[in-house]
Amino acid sequence: MRWPRTGPGAALAVTLALAGCTGAAADDGAVTVAVSTEIIADLVRNVGGDRISVDTVVPAGGDPHSYEPTPADAAKVARADVAFTNHLLLEEHALIKLFDSNVPAGAPNVSLAESAEPYGATLIPLVENLDLDVLWLGLAVRGKGPTRTADVRMSVTAVEGPGRFAAYLTDALGQPKVYYDSTDGLTDADVAVLPPDAHTHLNWSFSAPGEYRVTMTARVDAGDGTPPRQLGSGTFAFAVGVDPRGTLRDGRTRLLDAGHTDLAVDLDTGQVFARTDEQGDLPAGQVVVDVPDRAIEEVPDDTRFAFLGAPGTKVWQLPQAVLGKHVHGEIDPHLWQDVRNARAYAEVIADTLAKVDPAGAAGYAANLSRYLDELSELHAYVGARLARVPPDRRNLITTHDAFGYLANAYGLTIAGFVVPNPAQEPSAAQVTKLTETIRDLRVPAVFVEPQLAARAGVLKRVAADQGVQVCLIYGDAFDRDTTSYVAMMRHNADELLRCLGGER
Repeated sequence: MRWPRTGPGAALAVTLALAGCTGAAADDGAVTVAVSTEIIADLVRNVGGDRISVDTVVPAGGDPHSYEPTPADAAKVARADVAFTNHLLLEEHALIKLFDSNVPAGAPNVSLAESAEPYGATLIPLVENLDLDVLWLGLAVRGKGPTRTADVRMSVTAVEGPGRFAAYLTDALGQPKVYYDSTDGLTDADVAVLPPDAHTHLNWSFSAPGEYRVTMTARVDAGDGTPPRQLGSGTFAFAVGVDPRGTLRDGRTRLLDAGHTDLAVDLDTGQVFARTDEQGDLPAGQVVVDVPDRAIEEVPDDTRFAFLGAPGTKVWQLPQAVLGKHVHGEIDPHLWQDVRNARAYAEVIADTLAKVDPAGAAGYAANLSRYLDELSELHAYVGARLARVPPDRRNLITTHDAFGYLANAYGLTIAGFVVPNPAQEPSAAQVTKLTETIRDLRVPAVFVEPQLAARAGVLKRVAADQGVQVCLIYGDAFDRDTTSYVAMMRHNADELLRCLGGER
């Protein structure tokens, strides 16, 4: 059973009621702009100049994938004349709800990634390709839903099997968030809530070997006062620490034991099914999910993981694999890693500000022209630096799948990513697997974002043993040393060239 958690939603609703209903210019007459991330804030300041005042919701160094907004953030958004987010499911769902609920009526509320394509931005699919030796299992929602802030509630309503079942996420600080736990029964709190057309990763844990049946149901709540709509249900079979071939009976003919699969719901048909990369869509009643003995982990000696059992006891666990809360869609939202897409963002920003503040249109156009010239120089700089990386060293390994646009634009290959887990010290087997991954990919460096660098001790030791550098790359956020988009991209180009083996 899961106990319901008091989240920020109620407080934000109160803030909305108290904050008033219309945006207003700042006391100095500037246009007030609310933005989700500091990268967007920097773009907006370059275009807006001294005619604007910018309020940023996700704090410096924060992770937009997981940041939970506060009532103070709602107040920032409620006083805005215009708001910009990235979206394409980059931001935590609660953050998008905050913007959609609190941006004043009549004030533009712009998702830059969705708006930038007509301005020349290129969108690419988000490709996830972890080389795991067990199935990579997630949750997914297919379909757009009634609104982008709708909640799709995927509940576990029944578990049959010889042991305890739990599914949880470990955030970037090592804190577990439990979605499903059959230990003392199942309630309405055993639920994962996703936005439409989204996907996320969980750890799937079982306390004893044997056959399990896990039943999932789904419903969608538009969030507009209309009654929730009940969707379908389905029962998935898991073969845990046993020969899965013995579970292939009673119409269950499809074994899922490798690659990537989501337990999914379709908002149009209501079907609950398995969405697989290799075998397509499969009805829940046809599949058996293999959780082999090589998936055995030990419960950490950490009270936060007591729901899994006593420290040191074995659990059979399909891994979350990526670090932190990471809900996303089919399109990669990290468009700015291609500088040409940042140019498109700047053009969207300029046009939007000119509509909000026609008196400043000429100034915005002049600022845009200057900034586009700077971004053109930046694009040439990044391209020239990375062109000097030898062809056989263009494989990029990171700790976050945020660099597809960088690779696509500048001739690199995403070879994979390795994940430092701050929740616990890895086992000897995990260290061996990490060592083999780094050795087999034959790369001179692994790239870590600043917010993970301090917690990547084991990764650094393994890399040192293999003669591999651990280098710094910026993805979603700045730090105290790098505080602008141009500086961030110049650093990334310089660091990639230095660490991958080209001349500096």
